[in-house]
Amino acid sequence: MPTPSAADPSTAASSGPPTSPAAPGAAVPAVRDSFAVLQATYNDSCGSTTANCEYFLDRLLTNLDDLQNSMKASPKGAAHFAKPLAWIAQMQTTLAGDYGFDNLHKHQSLLVSTRDRINTWIQAYPDDYR
Repeated sequence: MPTPSAADPSTAASSGPPTSPAAPGAAVPAVRDSFAVLQATYNDSCGSTTANCEYFLDRLLTNLDDLQNSMKASPKGAAHFAKPLAWIAQMQTTLAGDYGFDNLHKHQSLLVSTRDRINTWIQAYPDDYR
């Protein structure tokens, strides 16, 4: 019997959105650290191959979910990050627990625009990422 992958919607819905693995007991990264990882996606894209596109979209989704966790754990409190958290929540609602490539590809513009909106918002708050 095949082992379900992390992108398999039948397993992803029960475990929540994908996030980067962390060592047991490790602290949630600071917003600035998660944001720096997200910014690294600006030089990547779907490219010409399906494999690259799948990698990019999975990475983008995971980075957004990691940033969400960092914002929620921030000492500033989730209220400080209300807008970006709402944008990520809206994206997750639209994805409806389906983190498979076909659904991510269908919503590629949503993933990219969510990243771009958050980038603009965070850059207006330099103390959040420096």
